[in-house]
Amino acid sequence: MLVPTVAGVFVAGTAFAYWSTSGSGTGTSSTGTSTAVTVTQLTPYPAAMVPGGADQAINFTVTNTLTTNQYVAGVLIGIGPITVGGSPAVGCTASDFVITQPNAINADLTGGPHDYNPSGAKIHMVNALTNQDGCKNATVNLTFTAS
Repeated sequence: MLVPTVAGVFVAGTAFAYWSTSGSGTGTSSTGTSTAVTVTQLTPYPAAMVPGGADQAINFTVTNTLTTNQYVAGVLIGIGPITVGGSPAVGCTASDFVITQPNAINADLTGGPHDYNPSGAKIHMVNALTNQDGCKNATVNLTFTAS
């Protein structure tokens, strides 16, 4: 006897539906800014200079006050006012002194202080072969310009 067999096939399926769309938008971005770095002379300060005396080192710190990097090409050291006892020196001028220095720093400085010790910069008092008594006990103020 034959028994009829019914085979069933079940097909499972999933249906998908979606909406299509398009769009656009806008946003903004901004740039940072720069701020002046500070340059501070490090001790020991050049002292007891005499006519024709030896070179004395000028060392300094460059401080980037931002948290982002800032590029500094160099620091130029100059001679500012010369004083004796807090008053302008009489008979003592910037020409009585010579500063020699490398100009390049060429650095992308991270935030915070960066010491240049030794910086390679030096100062000495020239021997003018004339009376330089106006420079006795003088304070030679230095200027530092970063660029």
